[in-house]
Amino acid sequence: MSGQFEATVEIDRPVEAVFDYLADGRNDPQFSPRVLKIERVPDGPTALGTVFRSTVKDAGMKTAREFRITDLQVPSRIRWAEVSKNIVMAREGGYDLEPLADGRTRVRIFNVLEGHGVGKLLVGLALSAARKDADAFGARIKAAAETAIVQR
Repeated sequence: MSGQFEATVEIDRPVEAVFDYLADGRNDPQFSPRVLKIERVPDGPTALGTVFRSTVKDAGMKTAREFRITDLQVPSRIRWAEVSKNIVMAREGGYDLEPLADGRTRVRIFNVLEGHGVGKLLVGLALSAARKDADAFGARIKAAAETAIVQR
């Protein structure tokens, strides 16, 4: 079983700056409290094939995660796929960014979760929790991006 959750938020910053902020997955702990640490491999600008290695805490358990950037279209599209093997994982995910006329940016985030092994029984619970938190997750992204990106 697999399923998707998503959220859409409008950020009061220009699309190029929001893209740069979101493309650097090392910023994820600023809006995702489940991310305990994260690194970019190789250490340099995010590009197609860049991997982000993280330690996350879900349901009281720490797991190692690796996500590979699979598509990067500046400044409108970021896609990733989880390459680590966890019982519940994000098969694919991404950001779609759209510039708005007033210098703001509309961001849609999504993740497709799937379960493996016993995770097939748990993915429904994970999806339910992610969908319930989706709007709050979007709000955390907005707040973090607006704090981190200096308004011009």
